[in-house]
Amino acid sequence: MLQVAFETKSLRAVCEDESRARREYEPGVVEALQRRLADLRAAFTVRDILAGHPRVVDGAGEDCLVVDLEGSWQIVLAANHPRNPRTASGACDWGKVTRVRVLRIENRDA
Repeated sequence: MLQVAFETKSLRAVCEDESRARREYEPGVVEALQRRLADLRAAFTVRDILAGHPRVVDGAGEDCLVVDLEGSWQIVLAANHPRNPRTASGACDWGKVTRVRVLRIENRDA
């Protein structure tokens, strides 16, 4: 099972407390967030995540995985191993990632 950590305590609170999430985001975003977090926790590796059009992007020098929520909202993740698995070319080997850190929830249009 994929292990999920959070960049900050406040982000953890939003992701784990539906009432707090509803104070910060629209209902559709909260529902999508809850579904995506459940998908993460049910996956064995990041490659098992299919919903939300997951894609790898460069996030200030480290590979990040972006997963769509609702509309223009998305959740941004990073591999969270002590030593992240790498391919021969040096890129993150997402097929072997079993630990992720939620970096942020963002509106890509903002």
